Amino acid sequence: MANSGGVHIRDVACRMRCCFYGSSLSAPTETAVSFVCQDERLTGILHRPAQPAAVGVVIVVGGPQYRIGSHRQFVLLARHLAQHGVAVLRFDYRGMGDASGEQRDFEQVSDDIRCAVDLLMTEQPTVKECILWGLCDGASAATFYAQHDSRVTGLVLLNPWVRTTQTQAQTHLKHYYRQRLMDAEFWRKLFNNRLQLAAVTRSLIEQCKQAFKKPTAGPQLPERVLDSLQLFSGNVLIILSGNDLTAKEFIVVADSSDQWRALLKQARVCQKVLPLADHTFSSKVWRDQVAGWTSEWICLKKIK
Repeated sequence: MANSGGVHIRDVACRMRCCFYGSSLSAPTETAVSFVCQDERLTGILHRPAQPAAVGVVIVVGGPQYRIGSHRQFVLLARHLAQHGVAVLRFDYRGMGDASGEQRDFEQVSDDIRCAVDLLMTEQPTVKECILWGLCDGASAATFYAQHDSRVTGLVLLNPWVRTTQTQAQTHLKHYYRQRLMDAEFWRKLFNNRLQLAAVTRSLIEQCKQAFKKPTAGPQLPERVLDSLQLFSGNVLIILSGNDLTAKEFIVVADSSDQWRALLKQARVCQKVLPLADHTFSSKVWRDQVAGWTSEWICLKKIK
């Protein structure tokens, strides 16, 4: 069955009630799905709540990554949301995981996301609007897509990827090198000749050069992400890890721009920080907090 974009074919590979939930008739179910995007086959898992709300979530993976997520985060998140009445689709886009096709980066997956939203809303007809949830460059991919699809009414962005050569160097100078210069162990190694002063100096000089290098012509990634968020009219939840250079880079970008600061102060934008968390939220405590913030935000913003 083709959708309006002509790129989606429903092909349910198998249907099963996941033993994770037991045998209760009111428990969420998990369905394996396969669908087509630009003549390539994508694979996903659709989490169906027992009493679904009018909102659904599509998890957009970052690359190279697939639908399970680091430390099974996407699986656990989808199950948490389904237990709270939110249908969720997690899927592999072209070239990732079990999907066919050539590997591609986050700037080339808009068609994949559209097909995933089509699939979610076709297979779960109660869903009338969709939230895109993404980590790292998956967050950036979701941001680029959202402005073009009126069905998308919310974004959950974890440690958004806004890297340029300049911002990477600025972040290293502000956080990595500053921390090292204040570390007694660094100075002990330096004075004991376990670190080569010349090599450290060259590295620092190179980072300084990159940090103040004139940007190349045309909009850079931070500006493009900002433009996309400004054009998107829905609600946005940003979750940042305190122990992650990608998140710190996002903060450096946001702090250096009046437009970014204005955007982040809007009532429709909510920010959360997990001070000790790493980039992929590798502990159960951090994953559970992210899942809890996501479900609470959906409820509070009444996106349903």
